[in-house]
Amino acid sequence: MKGFYSLLGIVYLISTSFYLSPDKTDNKEIKNTKKIETLVETKSEKNTNSLSSSEELYQSISFENTNKLQFDVFAKALLGFENLKKAGKLGQEAHLLTICDFSLSSNTKRLWVIDTQEKKVLFNSLVAHGKNTGEEFATNFSNTESSLQSSMGFYITESTYNGDNGYSLKLLGMDKGFNDAAYKRAVVMHGADYVSEEFATVHKRIGRSWGCPAIPRALTEPIINTIKGKNCLFIYYPDQNYLSSSEWLKA
Repeated sequence: MKGFYSLLGIVYLISTSFYLSPDKTDNKEIKNTKKIETLVETKSEKNTNSLSSSEELYQSISFENTNKLQFDVFAKALLGFENLKKAGKLGQEAHLLTICDFSLSSNTKRLWVIDTQEKKVLFNSLVAHGKNTGEEFATNFSNTESSLQSSMGFYITESTYNGDNGYSLKLLGMDKGFNDAAYKRAVVMHGADYVSEEFATVHKRIGRSWGCPAIPRALTEPIINTIKGKNCLFIYYPDQNYLSSSEWLKA
């Protein structure tokens, strides 16, 4: 009998060694659930931050007393601006971003100079497109010499000079095949008498350049002196070929 009871004791010990109390099992499940929830929350926070960084900056900029720049255009401009910095084309201290939205009527103030550091619009102005780019609205763009058309894409502002159009700013095109011939074509920012509301009233549109982003005479020096010397200019147009090809718009 003693041997029989000893055998029963051994069987009991073996069978109970595989049993976990409900409390211990529940605790492990709770811990695992909390770990999963924490990971999901962390990933969610990271995604929210990465998606909202440009939107947060956009919402913090005051567009009072100016035309409001569309967020989608701003987001693309900011993405290219940051990518140019990462590539060493712009200094890390650069904080001025100039945007021309050529999807808008030339009779509207479609140029913005934005201080991304101070989060404010420094200038909002009329800006002309090229003679062969369109009438009131821009429709055709080119990177070819003597085309008299505007070139879309990202530019870096260079030095100033006084030429046939007066005080002017040299521009270096950064998008291969779209505006990298701008410097050779002498596509520059300059002032023009035909970029004015008075001209638009008479002709139903402002005047057109030979491909240069021309601005009002009164704002020529203030704008050029603000953005000259290694700052970013973005000429936007919703051309799908460009938007999908530009190396600066890769997220």
